[in-house]
Amino acid sequence: MEAAKRKRNPAEYEDDEYDTSKPPPPPSSAASNGGIDLSLLDALEKSQQNPVEVLDIKTVKKLVLAFERRLKENIAARLKYPDQPEKFADSEVELHEEIEKLKILAGGPEFYPELVNLGTIASITSLLNHENTDIAIDVVGLLQDLTDEDVLEDNDEPAQILVDSLVENNALELLVQLLGKMSDSDPDESAAIYSILATVENFIEVKPSVAELVCERTKLMKWLLTRIKVREFDGNKQYASEILAILLQSSTVNQKRLGQLNGVDALLQAVAMYKSKDPKTPDEEEMVENLFDALCCLLMPLENKEKFVKSEGVELMIIIMNQKKMCYGSAIRALDFAMTNYPPACERFVDVMGLKTAFPAFMGKLPLSKKNKKRYKEELEERLVSLVASLFGGILRGSRRDRLLSKFVENECEKIDRLMELYMRYSNRVKLESERFDQIELDDLEMDEDEKYNRKLEAGLYTLQLIAVILGHLWTSEHPRIRARIDLLLKQQKLTKQDVKDILQEYHDNIGDLEGPEEKERGQSKIQRFISSF
Repeated sequence: MEAAKRKRNPAEYEDDEYDTSKPPPPPSSAASNGGIDLSLLDALEKSQQNPVEVLDIKTVKKLVLAFERRLKENIAARLKYPDQPEKFADSEVELHEEIEKLKILAGGPEFYPELVNLGTIASITSLLNHENTDIAIDVVGLLQDLTDEDVLEDNDEPAQILVDSLVENNALELLVQLLGKMSDSDPDESAAIYSILATVENFIEVKPSVAELVCERTKLMKWLLTRIKVREFDGNKQYASEILAILLQSSTVNQKRLGQLNGVDALLQAVAMYKSKDPKTPDEEEMVENLFDALCCLLMPLENKEKFVKSEGVELMIIIMNQKKMCYGSAIRALDFAMTNYPPACERFVDVMGLKTAFPAFMGKLPLSKKNKKRYKEELEERLVSLVASLFGGILRGSRRDRLLSKFVENECEKIDRLMELYMRYSNRVKLESERFDQIELDDLEMDEDEKYNRKLEAGLYTLQLIAVILGHLWTSEHPRIRARIDLLLKQQKLTKQDVKDILQEYHDNIGDLEGPEEKERGQSKIQRFISSF
C-alpha cells in the first residue's frame, strides 16, 4: 500500500517512460477499438445487470433465504461426501459469498429485529463452529460489522435485540472457542483474533453485563492472560491488554475472578518487562498503560492486594520508580491502589526503603519526560499525596511510624513546607470553583448541593482533603517541632487551624458507606479525632 502511494523522483521517470531505448507499450484496448474502451462498456453492462439493492424488509428476507439455502446445501454436501472435499468445495464458496452479502445489513440496523425474528441468528452463530475455519472467520467478520460502534450509533434498541439474541445463541462461547483455535503465526488467523476481540468489545459496548457473562461462561480471561505474557509486542497483544482492562474496570466479580486465576502475578510479569526499558512505539506505550490500568483495577479487592504483596509487587514498583523510565507514574498509581486501606502493603513499602524513593517525588523531584507536562505532574502530585495519606492511615504505631514522622522533621521540616505549598495551591483552586458557582447562581442557573460538591472534587477538593488528613496525622503525633512548623506556616499564609478543621469537617460529612456502615463510622471517628485535636 505504501509503495503504491510513494512519490517518484525525476530520475525514475528518466528510467522508464522517457527512456526511448525501451520498446513502446502495446496499444490500449481503447485505441485498438476506434477510441472505445470495451472493458468500461463491459463493466457498465454488468453493473446494470446487478443493480445495488435498496435495503428494505423484502431485501432482508431475500438475503436471509439465499443464505439459509446455501447453508442447507453445504450441510447436505458435507454429510453426503464427508471424505471428499472436492464434492463440497463449491457449496463452501457459495456459502462464503452469501455470508459476505449479509454484511449489507450493517447499513440498516433498524432491520436487526427482523433478522432475529427470522431465526437467522442461530444459523449464523452455528457457523462459528464450522469445520472450515475460513467460514468461521467469515462469520466473525460479519458479526464485527453488524455490531460496529459507528453502525449502532443512535440504534440502541435494535442493537440490544441483536446482541441479546447472539448471547442466547452461544455466540460468546463459540467466539472464545474459535479464539483458542487461532494462531498468530498465520496472518489470516491473526487478523481473525483481532476481529474476535473487537466483536467482544462491541458486545460489551451495547450490553455492559456481557463483560461479566463472557468471563463466567468462557475461558476468555485465561486466554488474555496467556496472550499478555508473550514477550514480543504486536497488535493483538495490545488489544488483549485493552480488553482485559475493559473487563476489570467496573466489575468486582471479574476483579476477584482474575485474582483467582493468578492474574496479579501475570500482570506483574507483563509490566516487569518494562522496568528498565521504555516502549518503542506509541502503540506499545498504550499497551503498557492498559496493563497498568488492568493492574490498578485488579488491586481493588482486598484479597488481590494481599496477592500483590506476596508476589513482591511493592518491590517491583519501587524498582520501576528508581529506574525513572516511562512507567514511573504508573508504578506510583499501582502503589497508591495497593496501599489504600491495606496496612500490610504500607508496612512492606516502609520495610523495602520505599520512603527513600517516594519522598523526593513528593518534594517535586520528578524524572523529566516528554509526558511531564503540567497535568501529568499534577496527576503524580495527587497520587503521591494519596500515597502519603495511605501510609499514615496504614502505619499507626511502632518504629515504622517513627520513620515516617521523621521524614517530616528532617531538613528543617521541608516536607511540611511542601505540604503547605500544596495546601495553598489546591485551596485556591477550590475557592475559584466556589466563586464560579456564585456566578452561575447570579445568572439564575440552579445547582444542587451534590453537583456543587462533585464539581469541587473535580477542581481538587479531594486532594485538599487528603492534605488536611495528613496535617491531622502530623498534629496528633504531638511532636513539638512538627506542631510549631504547622503553626508558623498557617500564620504566614494568614490561615488558622479553623480553616483546616473546616476542610476536615466537610470531608467527615461526605464519607460514604460504600465499604459498609462500620467502615464509614470508623472513618468518621478518625476525622473527628483530628478535628478535636486542632
